[in-house]
Amino acid sequence: MALLFFFVLQLCDAATTLVFLRHGIHEANPLIAALLRVSSEPALAVLLIKLGGCGLAAYAWKTHRIRLLRRANIFFAVCVGWNLLAICGAWITG
Repeated sequence: MALLFFFVLQLCDAATTLVFLRHGIHEANPLIAALLRVSSEPALAVLLIKLGGCGLAAYAWKTHRIRLLRRANIFFAVCVGWNLLAICGAWITG
């Protein structure tokens, strides 16, 4: 269940990240920000990072590191919440 929740959070994080990038909000994650500078397509940069993260999560699940997945889920739930706040802020001021 933790792995499925991780995948869902990755989809939510990717979607909210792409929305706030369209609103002109800058990416705080240095890895994604670096890929955005060299990629002409933001969706591709976000997708590459998310695929890498999902691969690591699958490895963690396979090696029974469920507590690590649960902590990652908390982190990404906070990230999605932060993204939603940034989108709302941009929508209100924009």
